[in-house]
Amino acid sequence: MPILGLAPENYPTKPAHFDIERVIRPNILALQPYRCARDDYSEGILLDANENALGHSIPLASSSTLDPELQPTLGLDLHRYPSPTHDSIKQRLAELRGVLGPEYIFLGVGSDEIIDLLIRVCVVPGKEKILVTPPTYGMYSVCAQVNDVGIVKVPLELSGEAGEGGERGRFSVRVDEVKKAVSADPSIKLIFLCSPGNPTGTLIPLSSIRALLEYENFKGVVIVDEAYIDFAKEGASAVSLVNAYANLCVAQTLSKSFGLAAIRLGIAFAHPSLVQILMNTKAPYNISTPTAALASSALSPAAVDIMKEKVSRLVKSRGELLESLKALAPSGLGAAIGRNDANFVMVPVLARDRSGRPDNVRAQKIYKTLAESEGVVVRFRGNEPGCDACLRITIGSEEENRVVVEKFSELLSAL
Repeated sequence: MPILGLAPENYPTKPAHFDIERVIRPNILALQPYRCARDDYSEGILLDANENALGHSIPLASSSTLDPELQPTLGLDLHRYPSPTHDSIKQRLAELRGVLGPEYIFLGVGSDEIIDLLIRVCVVPGKEKILVTPPTYGMYSVCAQVNDVGIVKVPLELSGEAGEGGERGRFSVRVDEVKKAVSADPSIKLIFLCSPGNPTGTLIPLSSIRALLEYENFKGVVIVDEAYIDFAKEGASAVSLVNAYANLCVAQTLSKSFGLAAIRLGIAFAHPSLVQILMNTKAPYNISTPTAALASSALSPAAVDIMKEKVSRLVKSRGELLESLKALAPSGLGAAIGRNDANFVMVPVLARDRSGRPDNVRAQKIYKTLAESEGVVVRFRGNEPGCDACLRITIGSEEENRVVVEKFSELLSAL
């Protein structure tokens, strides 16, 4: 069954073992997409969408209850539905990330909409499954459960005997085990990878991703979640593989490196065939006008330069924070685990008896005391595989980093 809206020349040919029409649920392939008013016309006297022609009713005067920093948004066409496609944003992203064109890009309400939508269009509820590699981002499994989709877990390498990350070190993808799992269970339609991982902070090498993309026994899609990719080394993004592999989808966001978590804009880079399916299935106007306006500004060359400068500062601060945390080893703070490729670090809290044993109880005490008594909020990750007694610390400002080290030092002595 053909994909509605997809030009014949845009059907995928690589890799040879991948057939997009066998991945997408039959009811989704047969779906007649909702055609909204702005799909047809967006200029002229617009009397086709039952909008309020008199505009919004938020007072423009200074007496308005609206937060002053939001006042400029009132000048936008808030009474009009936004563009359903946002082609100018996609064009800028294509140039920035190096894909062939805007037809390789889908925009979602954060990466979470993309994750949920991919599961909904590909995986048959009650019959088919996704594969995840814990410890990893929890929303993959949450979305699967919401959609009544099975979950197969193939843990990352949890031993640090071969170092951190790479193809064999701690928190690396056990490619052979993933291959075994998908060979044994053809109902697995999607593989979710997080690179750099959350909570692992560890980059997945492109060689591992390529090995799964080229594995002929897996007929589904590999999704690589790259929320933190700008904090990793240059050239590490799997977006570089999108032009060559139609069975790859790379998710990114403006929440992290761009510092725009509040506007909720996620990006999927994928072959036009998969992008067309997502466009056919999404809500008509999923990206709001204020979000689009801020995203356009954030993607301007000047703003991207500022983003890169801030990322450099955070990466430098990451190294400095790691050095400061090392000094707390005598008090029972273990060495950071993972590759530290993101904008956070993860450290285990050890037992007071100097046995070197991770102590989940002590870690939870420090976590709660930090938040409830000291006003410093980190994240307890000690219940995740391979993360016993670990606390995840986001890289803050220089002052915030100084305070968190000071408070850790005090509590490690007291608790």
